[in-house]
Amino acid sequence: MLTQKAKYALYALQYIASNTQGNPVKSNEISVAKSIPKKFLENILTELVRAEILVSKMGQQGGYVLNRLAENINIAEVIRLFDGAIALLPCATYTYFKPCEECQNVELCKIRHTFKDLRDLSVEFLKSKSILDLV
Repeated sequence: MLTQKAKYALYALQYIASNTQGNPVKSNEISVAKSIPKKFLENILTELVRAEILVSKMGQQGGYVLNRLAENINIAEVIRLFDGAIALLPCATYTYFKPCEECQNVELCKIRHTFKDLRDLSVEFLKSKSILDLV
């Protein structure tokens, strides 16, 4: 399940991407439009800037803009930024692998292989969807 942070990040990116004029969007505007608590949103936007998904513009006309085209920001990238691995079991992740305590043989575990297949399908699907698909 997505954390609230990842979900709010997707909502914020969707809102910014839907701003067809390309002008910076203020965090207060996003907060009101998407019903995201302002302090929570500020932390999310800061992480998106650090990840170079957004750019922050300062000043009176400042706000946030996408650092790349919306079609070049895939949903998997955003989820991984906030939630880490896209897998239901730690033994089925790419980079956060950890065998389950009760597992006797990771290589022969049918449960692990099934969930790795599910992970592969999920990641493939989420990588094929971009922020533009949410607009």
